[in-house]
This record gives sequence, structure tokens and C-alpha cells, in this order.
Amino acid sequence: MEFENKTVLITGGASGMGAASARLFVEAGANVIIVDRNGELAQQTAAE
Repeated sequence: MEFENKTVLITGGASGMGAASARLFVEAGANVIIVDRNGELAQQTAAE
């Protein structure tokens, strides 16, 4: 599936399955928005 120029919202994306999904979507060319209760960890994941 093509994700170039698409935006993906991932809840619980700071760690675990959410973080892994975020990485895969980025590799596929998507813009990723990560939302998580742990804002600091979410920012760290986004910075990767």
C-alpha cells in the first residue's frame, strides 16, 4: 500500500507496537502523528 503524502495518526505510539507501526509508516513515506499519554516518550519516539 502506498503511504507517500498520506498522514497517519497513531495512538499509543510512544512504545511497543505503536512505535513499531510508526517506524514502518515513516519508512513507507507517510507523515506520522504520534499521540500517547507519555508525552516525553512520544517526543523521543518521534525524534527517532
